[in-house]
Amino acid sequence: MANDNSEYTVARRLLEVNKAIEAVLLGGQAVKIGSRTVTRADLKQLRAMRDELEAQIAAATPSPLMPDTYVAFFDGR
Repeated sequence: MANDNSEYTVARRLLEVNKAIEAVLLGGQAVKIGSRTVTRADLKQLRAMRDELEAQIAAATPSPLMPDTYVAFFDGR
């Protein structure tokens, strides 16, 4: 059950990172409101975070290709 909770956490973080990427792409890296400037997270870092989170999700997802398959090497004699 703890794994399901961590999966949700990773999926939730991925959703938030994708929202942040969209905000940068649509609204720009920095926004000026009056005399104040708000700088959003760096797009390169956000993309790196997205790639890492997607890799975590992919690693936790079982592959249907060859379940329960093992590799063995035998030394020829």
